[in-house]
Amino acid sequence: MIKGACQAPGLRPVRVAGQAAVGGLLLAGLGWTLRAAWEIRLALAGEPASGPPDQGNGVHRPLDGLENAYHVVTSVANLAALVCAVSFLSWLVRVRDNARTLSGRPPRYAGVWVYLGWIVPVVNFWFPRGLVADAFRASAPGRKVPFTVNLWWGLWLAGTLSGVGLVYKDSTDEVIARAYDEVWPLLASDAALVGAAVAGAFVVRAVTRAQTAAPRPA
Repeated sequence: MIKGACQAPGLRPVRVAGQAAVGGLLLAGLGWTLRAAWEIRLALAGEPASGPPDQGNGVHRPLDGLENAYHVVTSVANLAALVCAVSFLSWLVRVRDNARTLSGRPPRYAGVWVYLGWIVPVVNFWFPRGLVADAFRASAPGRKVPFTVNLWWGLWLAGTLSGVGLVYKDSTDEVIARAYDEVWPLLASDAALVGAAVAGAFVVRAVTRAQTAAPRPA
């Protein structure tokens, strides 16, 4: 549970939203951990004699039990990631609004970037981190942005932009073939995303605590 002083008057409540965001992040981390575990199982089992599931030219062989299980695990992990995204963005909207109230100044980033900042090329390298960092600075003037913010963002970029993370375009069957052929890049991406989820939970707690302890805005 995120503990802190009573919410300052004039600010949107963020404690429950922070708890939901922490839960969503940890749930997403668990989903990526399960994916990694199944990728290890696939690598240890080795590719069947019949070859990879996607055999090219539109031909797909029937999946075995382990491959079918990986499809289920992937779907569960994707659902967990969706829950994480919704809860995190809901929290981020609130802390951004509170940062504007606490600082008395317009935010550096327009509200639309809370959503588009994650998907628009180039700006997605720094806008989301900037939104979180600005919320912390407005909530705790004079305090240094926690190291976990940079750790979270660095791991997130490593996991999503490595070519095997959230943004790769391979189908699940193609990922299974990767696990058979060379599992280490997949595991490295999974580890980065799990680390980002855990670090992100600490980031949410830090910003939420700063805002619940913030003095009453003038």
